[in-house]
Amino acid sequence: MTISTKAMVGLVGATTALAMAGCGSDSSSDGSASSGSSTAKGGKIALLLPESKTTRYESQDKPLFEAAVKASCSDCQILYSNADQDASKQQQQAEAAITNGAKVIVLDPVDAASAGSIVKRAAQSKIPVISYDRLVAGGSKPDYYISFDNETVGKLQATSLVSQLGDAKGKQIVMINGAPTDGNAALFKKGAHSVLDSSGVKIGKEYDTPDWSPDEAQNEMDQAITALGKNNIDGVYTANDGTAGGAIAAMKSAGMDPTKIPSTGQDAELAGVQRVVAGEQGMTVYKAIKPEAEDAAKLAVSLVQGKGAPAGLITGTTNNGTADIQSIILTPVAVTKDKVKDTIIKDGFLKASDICTGTYAKACTALGIS
Repeated sequence: MTISTKAMVGLVGATTALAMAGCGSDSSSDGSASSGSSTAKGGKIALLLPESKTTRYESQDKPLFEAAVKASCSDCQILYSNADQDASKQQQQAEAAITNGAKVIVLDPVDAASAGSIVKRAAQSKIPVISYDRLVAGGSKPDYYISFDNETVGKLQATSLVSQLGDAKGKQIVMINGAPTDGNAALFKKGAHSVLDSSGVKIGKEYDTPDWSPDEAQNEMDQAITALGKNNIDGVYTANDGTAGGAIAAMKSAGMDPTKIPSTGQDAELAGVQRVVAGEQGMTVYKAIKPEAEDAAKLAVSLVQGKGAPAGLITGTTNNGTADIQSIILTPVAVTKDKVKDTIIKDGFLKASDICTGTYAKACTALGIS
């Protein structure tokens, strides 16, 4: 599904009031410099995140970005909004931020195509846009893009799944992809297919999951089990930890043992990592959000202060279908249960005390996690 691009000019009045009242919050300081902090000039930076069903945005991206901005720019003010997976709402939030004086917009789009109108509207006001985590398209040209190598994410997931299947030839799997409106989901899918299609596995059923919804993923897995039979599914490609949780819930409801049917994930969400430790989920892809959020903050502060990108920050370009966008591309890591300790915990992304609770304590002990 692609949401058509909507013109944004003229949304100021009632739309702005609605957006400011219910769509986001101003999580900034009053702009006064504190003792010992940076006194470099600042301004307003809009941080527009897409949804909250994927827990990383509220628990990781937002606080990490805000902390990094405040550490380097005491006079910077953050205008934060979460679109709750509503593209029209995100457009309203962007217009509200522009009206409220944002000098830089950090945009993680709900819909890659329709978000192009936000970039075009910002360009009219000479406001640079950093396309964050997901690449904005829609015939637009965001100024910068920061994310992970998303095709590689899909390749890592599929490679791990094939490995856990053992002799993959002739094995049957279900594919539960991400949201069709998310450009990253298409890249994960492309990367996964590049491995799976040459591995000899049979893809019995494949779905694109609206809004990355775990509930929708559970429904899709229920449909696959009904269509294929619970004894005829050897593995599940699930695009992130949320969809993995839904698929695993469906398997359990059908009397299937998820420890014997490997599945994939992404984002290293707490619940996903706990399932990995317990053997219920075959793997997750760890994307170190801290450097992603901090690099985005570093770039945003530099831009709001009237400078270009800091030297050495840009690593290449990425084409969004319209132009080559200056990019910061980070490297994802595949994490199976034997690697949780030396990646996710070692980096401080999650604590052992958070993971190893209740029924997961025994599995942690067996893995040397304490």
